[in-house]
Amino acid sequence: MTEILLKNADLILTMDESRQELSKADILVRDGQIARIGQGLETQGEVHDVSGCLVTPGLVNTHHHLYQTLTRAVPGGQDALLFGWLQTLYPIWSRFGPEEMFTSAQIGLAELALSGCTLSSDHLYLYPNGARLEDTIAAASELGMRFHPTRGAMSIGESDGGLPPDHLVEKEAAILDDMVRVVDAFHDQSEGSMCRVGLAPCSPFSVSRDLMRDAALLARDKGVMLHTHLAENDEDIAYSQAQFGCRPGQYAEELGWTGPDVWHAHCVKLDGAEIDLFSRSETGVAHCPCSNCRLGSGIAPVRAMRDVGVKVGLGADGSASNDNGNLMLEARQAMLLQRVANGADAMSAREALEIATRGGADVLGRPDCGRLMPGKRADIAVWDTCGIESAGSWDPAALLLAGPMSVKHLFVEGRQIVRDGHITTIDLPRVIERQNTLARALQA
Repeated sequence: MTEILLKNADLILTMDESRQELSKADILVRDGQIARIGQGLETQGEVHDVSGCLVTPGLVNTHHHLYQTLTRAVPGGQDALLFGWLQTLYPIWSRFGPEEMFTSAQIGLAELALSGCTLSSDHLYLYPNGARLEDTIAAASELGMRFHPTRGAMSIGESDGGLPPDHLVEKEAAILDDMVRVVDAFHDQSEGSMCRVGLAPCSPFSVSRDLMRDAALLARDKGVMLHTHLAENDEDIAYSQAQFGCRPGQYAEELGWTGPDVWHAHCVKLDGAEIDLFSRSETGVAHCPCSNCRLGSGIAPVRAMRDVGVKVGLGADGSASNDNGNLMLEARQAMLLQRVANGADAMSAREALEIATRGGADVLGRPDCGRLMPGKRADIAVWDTCGIESAGSWDPAALLLAGPMSVKHLFVEGRQIVRDGHITTIDLPRVIERQNTLARALQA
């Protein structure tokens, strides 16, 4: 039996069923689970004094393309809309291989960890030059992050009316075979799992109707979740109406892509009927506010979604469309955008933090994560509120208004992977150096 004790927290935001906020309290962790929360707790194990700190559940990232950390701020795509941005970057991504996938995933996950994230999904939809999903799984395992990779895919190339170049797409039979392989090899459905695998055809404009339907049938047969991009911008809506004769929500519903085992990225342009559909079907949404701003896609109707009970989590999205992987900044941006769209009282700092923690865990089907309660997983973020960012704050719980955007300590399954603002599990300077070497080679 292994125990650790987080002692003397100034404030604990539990995100439990009643959203308790506990002052001057402790958290006892035993064998990767939260055993007790309260005052005056003791242990024979390791003790961490977290005086002067705010403690929250670890943040949850529901949408990312980790490989894109190798292509940040590419000049040709800096000011492009979504479709033009993709066409700029596809030729660069086609030069990737296993090493690029592994290294970029480690950089992206380490960046997320430093922003307090303990559980991240990833949407990997291209596999050039021998790259495979397990390249990213190995990166997450070495770092110690809880991971929900998805086996993405593209099957419609330029010659068939799609956006990706033909050499980046795959045959649909091979895609389905590899989906079966990675689920059988890496998916762990057990409570406390460190790796679950989802199925994720890239988007309705890069795969066929048949693949969308077949992936949904396969996911239900295997008991795994489904993920794709949906209703991201006006171009997306126009494409759906021109090619399918319907809006994206209707297209998703017709193909089996709604339900509690489905989450869609972006959903910026959902209309009222589609929001109601997602509410009735318990379909989840990954809200990616910074990427939506970066690509000029618009402001997702998060307030309207949450008001009717749609599950909403946060996504950093790929670093080529965000250029940053800080999930706390995403939470702050989500809060601010809803205020821009709906008024200053549209979203509180507490609600935005709830979306970033409990909300994301619920989107990914992980009720064992995203809240600090006895019996839940010990995924814990510790924020130093004695620094300049919090100086003068009257309300430490309003972290997104006045507080640090980088974590002091981070625990995943009770294992410390960030200590005093530094990654403990990998040699991060060496990985950064390798990342920069790979990026320079891609520019040559």
